[in-house]
Parts: sequence; structure tokens; C-alpha cells
Amino acid sequence: MFRNPRFITRGVQTDIQPEIQRFLWSLLDSMEGKMDYLQVFHLEPCGGKQHITHTQEQPLYHREYDIGFSVGGVPVVSKLFAIDDGDHSTLLLASEY
Repeated sequence: MFRNPRFITRGVQTDIQPEIQRFLWSLLDSMEGKMDYLQVFHLEPCGGKQHITHTQEQPLYHREYDIGFSVGGVPVVSKLFAIDDGDHSTLLLASEY
């Protein structure tokens, strides 16, 4: 899963820094084992870093990451979904679902 053409929505393009977008896609690339078609990312600031919680429901998966910011980077508070429909994968804000 998630090895097909990838797209982002306008909301992701506008609200999520490219380095964070790349990091989220890299998390999907590095996952081992069975993947759900729906991946969930919760983003929030934590101690001067960007805290990312990555989950899926089936099979149960939960990982947390803290990444630093580039110069001028701003922490984000957001919930995102990555959805694989078989033909392509889309990264979107939960509010765009």
C-alpha cells in the first residue's frame, strides 16, 4: 500500500510545511507489516518541536515522533489522513474529508 502515485490536497499544500509532508510520506514508506488503507497523523507542538502521532486501526499501530523545525518553521496543530484507494494515495486534512 501507498506505493502508487501520491497527491496532497489544497489544505495540506497551504497549511503543512513541505518538510513535514515529506516526513509523513517517509513514515508510510518505512512501515513494516500490514498497512491499513487509512493512516492517521495528529500534529501538535511540544517543547519547541513538532510532535507527530501516527496511528492506524487494523492492525493496531501507534508510533510517536518529535522533529525539529527548519529556520522559520512554525509548529502545526492539525489532524491529517493518508488514504490509499488502490489507484493513488492522498494526504489530506481531516477537515477536508
